[in-house]
Amino acid sequence: MTIAFVDVAYRGTGARAACVLTESWEAESPSSTYVCDIEAVEPYESGNFYRRELPCLVSVLRLLPSLPETVVVDGYVWLPSGGRPGLGARLYEALGQGTPVVGIAKTAFAGVESCAGVVRVLRGTSRNPLFVTAVGIEPEVAAQCVRRMAGKHRIPDIVRIADRLSRSRAIAGKNAA
Repeated sequence: MTIAFVDVAYRGTGARAACVLTESWEAESPSSTYVCDIEAVEPYESGNFYRRELPCLVSVLRLLPSLPETVVVDGYVWLPSGGRPGLGARLYEALGQGTPVVGIAKTAFAGVESCAGVVRVLRGTSRNPLFVTAVGIEPEVAAQCVRRMAGKHRIPDIVRIADRLSRSRAIAGKNAA
């Protein structure tokens, strides 16, 4: 099994997309990593975040020799307000609806309390849950996988690695610092 954990960091008008591959949900370290610098990204647009992040994720996934069996995004697959598609659902569509996508969100989205498609996952000693959503795999199965991930803290170790990799060095773009 190959699982891709993807994340994007922004600076100025550019971004760096990162992908960390593992062979299992329980992996303590990556089997390989990839990064893709994007010179220009769409500006942030409230309610349409996917327009900015999706092209970056697709770009880094294109670097892989083959599609992973599952992709994990930092965010929601489905947005609690009426089950609207979030970043993960848009990525699932972009990948041809054949690769399950799991979303691990760190913050609650408005309406999350009444959304049946969001599974709260407590990890470590944290009282703050992660919010797990999924497409192509049952949300509760995805939540069980997230619970099993390596790391004793709220954020699984591999998710932290993907975040750090996306933030690792200057990012291309006119206004990059």
